Amino acid sequence: MKTVLGMTTAAIAVAGASMAAEWDMPMAYADSNFQSQNGKLFAEAVGVCTGGSLTITVHAGGSLFKGNEIKRAVQTGQAPIGERLLSAHQNENPLYGIDSVPFLATSYADSEKLWNAAKGEMAAALEDEGLVLLYSAPWPAQGLYFNKEVNSVADMDGIKFRAYNAATARLAELAGMLPVQIEAADLSQALSTGVAESFVSSGSTGYDRKVWEQLSNFYDTQAWLPRNYVFANKAAFDGLTEVEQNCLKSSGLLAGATGTARSEQLAGWYLAQLAANGMSVQAPGEQLSADLAEIGATMAQEWAEAAGETGSAIVDAYKAME
Repeated sequence: MKTVLGMTTAAIAVAGASMAAEWDMPMAYADSNFQSQNGKLFAEAVGVCTGGSLTITVHAGGSLFKGNEIKRAVQTGQAPIGERLLSAHQNENPLYGIDSVPFLATSYADSEKLWNAAKGEMAAALEDEGLVLLYSAPWPAQGLYFNKEVNSVADMDGIKFRAYNAATARLAELAGMLPVQIEAADLSQALSTGVAESFVSSGSTGYDRKVWEQLSNFYDTQAWLPRNYVFANKAAFDGLTEVEQNCLKSSGLLAGATGTARSEQLAGWYLAQLAANGMSVQAPGEQLSADLAEIGATMAQEWAEAAGETGSAIVDAYKAME
């Protein structure tokens, strides 16, 4: 009887272990980047919450799928979960570009308000594509990187500009630059080989990629705070237990808050590191600010027309927040 009981207990244990879900989570940015580290904390929280019945392994730096492949990989079930800068998919749905409308939300407080106004529609749009939104965290405000002093948009003419989404490509076009689509993982090589000579991003990207080795000037334009989004394949999510689903959701709420806090905490530090490594870090001058404001107004109008009533409703709700 004891032998039978022991065999039964062992069989149950083996069956339980075989039912444990193991998810791979592709992320596009360097392992040391705060977004990747926040993703690892999220994965750890899920493991603890589920008691190990769901484990998530983070693959940073585009090592599993490149940034531009991640959303599709999760949609098709090649990966059950992943992270993506959704503004890079604005051509699929204009709503995905709401966090990259120039000068709409330029502070962490405003970014959070815009996120609160938009997340319901964003979650619905992703659900229509077979994805479950789990959390989002912003990057520090975007600025412009150059290898020379720039005092106006006229000084940008003909520069090869790294674009990472529709908004950055349009910015380049309106400024007379030449947009080149380059993922974050390939940025250092693009700069060192001259494929790109300039880009817009946060201080985080400049620090991670040591761009002071190729570029000399950073202009803190505070243009927008783009967001990374973590989402799961809906079929994979639906195949989990209710406890596991709730753990993903609650860990996502925590990761969104911690990622935002960490981003804000590091924003000034990143810029200080750029300066410490020899870059000129400054606010844009009067003429450059005026030129960028004009470009921003054009881009905001174009986005509003593309996003239609849904986009207008989100912006109205955002502006109505105190």
